[in-house]
Amino acid sequence: MKAVIAIDSFKGSLSSMEAGKAAAEGIWRVDKDAKIAIRPLADGGEGTVEALTGGMNGEIQTVTVTGPLGEPVKCEYGIIENSHTAVIEMSGAAGITLVPAEKRNPLYTTTYGVGEVIKDAIAKGCRRFIVGIGGSATNDGGIGMLQALGYGFLDKDGNNVPFGARGLEVLDQITDQNVLPELSECEFKIACDVTNILCGENGCSAVYGPQKGADTEMIQSMDQWLGAYALLAGELYEKAVPNQPGTGAAGGMGFAFLTFTNAVLESGISIVLEETELEKYIRDADIVITGEGRLDGQTAMGKAPVGVASLAKKYCIPVIAFAGGVTRDAVACNEKGIDAFFPVVRGVSTLEEAMKPETAKVNVTDTVEQVFRLIYNCRR
Repeated sequence: MKAVIAIDSFKGSLSSMEAGKAAAEGIWRVDKDAKIAIRPLADGGEGTVEALTGGMNGEIQTVTVTGPLGEPVKCEYGIIENSHTAVIEMSGAAGITLVPAEKRNPLYTTTYGVGEVIKDAIAKGCRRFIVGIGGSATNDGGIGMLQALGYGFLDKDGNNVPFGARGLEVLDQITDQNVLPELSECEFKIACDVTNILCGENGCSAVYGPQKGADTEMIQSMDQWLGAYALLAGELYEKAVPNQPGTGAAGGMGFAFLTFTNAVLESGISIVLEETELEKYIRDADIVITGEGRLDGQTAMGKAPVGVASLAKKYCIPVIAFAGGVTRDAVACNEKGIDAFFPVVRGVSTLEEAMKPETAKVNVTDTVEQVFRLIYNCRR
């Protein structure tokens, strides 16, 4: 038997590759000769750096950058040397989890650190970038990131505008004479699963501003400032199209990437499946194993396990999913190509107990073993 395993991380418990190896052990208990390919899986959000870097023989880098509040933070990102690719999660440098609830205010939070991470990767030879932009604490239109890369965002007196969305209020001029020269050689794949535009009632300020600490007055002001910023950018760059879906992602980071860099916005799972060449492994498999920490109705709406299942169904290959927990509405996954799914928690326990890595590994291995005992018995 040839099995392909691509399981998303059990967040807070097992990484993608750890979950995959635990599942493989369960199969090998039943068939020592089974040929198993374990591939990394993520959806472009949390865990993408760990999954792609670990699963594609890359190396984790740690760099100290400017955090969302302007204070130093340590950010991890991955470099895959053979393709000169950097894998970055925006949240590592400008994430909302880096900002205590009482300090959340998008007028002051900056994306400058994201630019510093990109700059560090460029200095280390990277020219291809995979960037997940979920979980941001910012609404600065990406100007902080661009400032770090050498773009000038100046007020009427020619001074750099301050960090945060408040910088957009006094923005008068954009310059590019000092942009990092290597930036023109770089290509960016931006993992973006939202379709919000930059401004308006469906724009980033109105939809995501409140969770970042914005009140009604702030939302109205930031929306106007972003609109003026887009007009100013449009005078210099034809690619400045604020009504394009995804430009409102991460407080306008989508707009910044599309306008000022060589970038495309794609769904996170599409990027991961392409970069890991999962289809190449799946096409001649006998069975495909996927899963995630919690399988539910949201999974069926395009999350990573369904992305795996859709590939498998191109070749009429059966798909089984394993998850830490399963909800009743997870039955929707059966219509999306997951033929059967199983929870791995094997007895009454607290969530804390079930999420211990050593417990989760045992649960995954034991559950997969029993399922494959049934499969092999039915094949006799």
